[in-house]
Amino acid sequence: MYDSKPQDGTRRKLGAFLITCLYHIDTIVATMFLTAGATKPLAQELAAGFGIEITWMNWFLGALVPGILSLIVIPLILFKIYPPEIKETPGAPSWAKEKKSEVGPMTFDEKNMSWIFILAIILWISGQFIALSAVTVALIAISLLLILKILAWNDITQEKGAWNTLIWFAILVMMAGQLNELGFISWFSEAIASAVTGWSWVAIFITLCLAFFYSHYFFASLTAHVTAMYPAFLGVALASGTPPLFAALMLAYVTNICGATTHYASGPAAVLFGEGYVTQKEWWKICFIMGLVYLFIWLVIGSAWLGFIGFM
Repeated sequence: MYDSKPQDGTRRKLGAFLITCLYHIDTIVATMFLTAGATKPLAQELAAGFGIEITWMNWFLGALVPGILSLIVIPLILFKIYPPEIKETPGAPSWAKEKKSEVGPMTFDEKNMSWIFILAIILWISGQFIALSAVTVALIAISLLLILKILAWNDITQEKGAWNTLIWFAILVMMAGQLNELGFISWFSEAIASAVTGWSWVAIFITLCLAFFYSHYFFASLTAHVTAMYPAFLGVALASGTPPLFAALMLAYVTNICGATTHYASGPAAVLFGEGYVTQKEWWKICFIMGLVYLFIWLVIGSAWLGFIGFM
C-alpha cells in the first residue's frame, strides 16, 4: 500500500520495520502460551521427567507480566533503533475496511471453526482441573472439524509439515528420555554442579540461562536446542537448589525468547528474513539489542513476578 518493496531500495520506507516488529512480536506471543509451538510441549514433557508439572495455566500465568511488558516495549524500542521512513499511516484504516468488505461476512464453516477454536482454548486452560491433556484437546478439536466437514481427511493428510513435526517430535522426546535413562543427564548435571561448587543457586541459574540463550547461535532449530540442552540444564539447576517449578518455567521461556537471535533461529525467522526487507547485518544487530532487552525483562522482572505468584 505504501510502495515499500525490497527490490527497488524502498524497503526502509515501512516494510523493514513491520517485518522486524512482526518477528519479535511473534516470538513473544509464542513464548506466552504452552500450545503455541512444538518446543513448549516438549519442555513440558522433559520437565515431567524430573517430576515437575507444567500446565497450560501455570505457564501462562508465569509468562503474563513479562510477556505483556515485552509486547509494550518491542514496538517502542524498534521505532527508536530501526525507525521506518514513513511514520504515519492515515490510509491504513480505510484500506483495512476495503479489504474486509472484499472478504465478505463469515461463512457457516468459518463460524463453526471459530467456536471450536474457542472451545479448544477453554479446554486447554481448564485441562488440569478436568484431566484433559493438551494433546487430547487438540484431537477433540480436529475430530470436530472433520465431523462437521470443515476439513476433509485429505486436508489432514496433505499437511506434510504437521506430520513431519509429529514424527520428529516423537523421536526427539524418545532420544531425550533415553539420555535420561542411560544416566547422561545426571552425569552432566553433577559434572557442571561440581564445577560451580560454592556458587549460589541464583548465580548458577543466571549463568545457565545466559549460556542457553547465546548457545542458540549454534542451532538452526528451537526443538533441537531444547532436546539437546534443556534436560541437562534443568538437571544442573535442580542440583544447585533452584526451586523446581521456577527453574522449569524460566528455562522453558528462555528456550523460546532465544529465537530472537539469528535469521535461522526458527521457522518464522527464516520465512520473514527470506522476504528480503532486512539485511543479515541489520537482523543480527537488532536481535542482539533486543536479546538484551528480553533477558532483562524475563530474567529480572519475570523472576520477581514468578516469586510474587508463588512459583519460586
